[in-house]
Amino acid sequence: MKIQHDACSVDGSASTAGERPPVRRGLVFTIIACALLMMSIDSTIVATALQALQQGLGTSINWAGWTITAYSFGFVLMLPISGKLSERYGRRRVFLGSVVAFTVASLLCGLADNIFALIALRALQAAGGAGFTPSATGIVVEHFGDARDRAVSLFGSIFPIGAMIGPIFGGLFVSYWTWRGVFFVNVPIGIAIVLLAWRAIPHDRVRPHPVEASMDLSGMALLGIGLLAGMLAISSLGERGGRAAPFAFVLLAVVAIAAVRMFFRHIRRAEHPFIAPRLIRGPGFGPVNLVNTIYGGVTNGVVTLIPLYAANRYHINALDSGTLLIAQAAAAALLSVSAAFALRRTGHRLPLYVGSGVIAAGLLLLALAPAFGMTPYVWLAASAFVVGAGRGAINPASRNAGLQLAPEHSSTLAALRTASLQIGAITTVSIVTAVLAGAKDPGAVQAWVYVAAALLLLAALPLIARVPEHRGAW
Repeated sequence: MKIQHDACSVDGSASTAGERPPVRRGLVFTIIACALLMMSIDSTIVATALQALQQGLGTSINWAGWTITAYSFGFVLMLPISGKLSERYGRRRVFLGSVVAFTVASLLCGLADNIFALIALRALQAAGGAGFTPSATGIVVEHFGDARDRAVSLFGSIFPIGAMIGPIFGGLFVSYWTWRGVFFVNVPIGIAIVLLAWRAIPHDRVRPHPVEASMDLSGMALLGIGLLAGMLAISSLGERGGRAAPFAFVLLAVVAIAAVRMFFRHIRRAEHPFIAPRLIRGPGFGPVNLVNTIYGGVTNGVVTLIPLYAANRYHINALDSGTLLIAQAAAAALLSVSAAFALRRTGHRLPLYVGSGVIAAGLLLLALAPAFGMTPYVWLAASAFVVGAGRGAINPASRNAGLQLAPEHSSTLAALRTASLQIGAITTVSIVTAVLAGAKDPGAVQAWVYVAAALLLLAALPLIARVPEHRGAW
């Protein structure tokens, strides 16, 4: 990405020096990257401290696990809202507010003295974290001119890095300090980001037209109920036994379907809808959202389960199983950077086709028994690396494909993309764990899960032909 010290309008044209001060793109991108990295680390670091957290608060492992569940649910619920708030009140304001909320919640999480308070605070932390990607994307789109496509593409290399170092930091804190350190570490970082962002990120532009008076609270409520009920229904699939479980799933699923249908009916009729219908399923947007759900979300879900697969099928210990994710994250980070700078030459569809095929190949390799004299660990690491390379290849294209259609709605589109990834991942993990719960040989069954996931990706390839093609800056 070319770093320039100039000010650019939304369409990429330079502003006169008297209108706005120069935008220090390198510094602004670094600040944004640090915030996204902090959020990414937090998504994996807490999992490593669950046992210590359980013992420290004197609770059960089920309640300790809710610290992760509450964060996931809160994150998904707040994503569309944060995107709308960014477009209404300004990306800089929402970015600063999100970092402050995330930092304060992190401090309070570290100070929590009972599990119920911690679960509630994790939901608050998620509300802050959900605002990072939509507001950061909007800041880049608004101020980076013709470099914004590459800057947004580079976001894809930040999240794998956080996923890699999160478990390492978590292990160090638990081993040499306390489980509370996984939350306290965010506090100095968050304070530094707020101070730097306050000085470096330009103020939000004055809008030529007044913002509509209504925030469409009805639309927000319907979508929130639909997402929450849907996530709870999906999560219930992973629970073991219990006569009430099927009834709870059906009830929650009915509520989710009814609320989502009412939401779509509402936004078609509302004068100022919470989310414009065309951004969800309109021409171009619908295929992009499905591609993100399938190739991003489903892939994220099956990758998350690689350590479980290593333990069930090959009896690899927990530490070594966890390190398998480092291989795929490293490949994803490296390929994301390369694909970002090649995107103007390749367009969107070519990397999506190639990356999807590579992911499917990697999943099939995971399902196969080790070959060429490799140990199970080396075979799984190599297979995970192939999956990560495919993920890295599709990241820049999948991020830019929707944004270039409506840059003025960049925050909402970024929120929809992240929500698609989360929903796809949560659905996949819940279904797979439900299947594995009743399996006599979970390792063998999970191998077939990877075969099924690869076939799903290959079957969905025609969707890519409907993704709007684009070459060059937008």
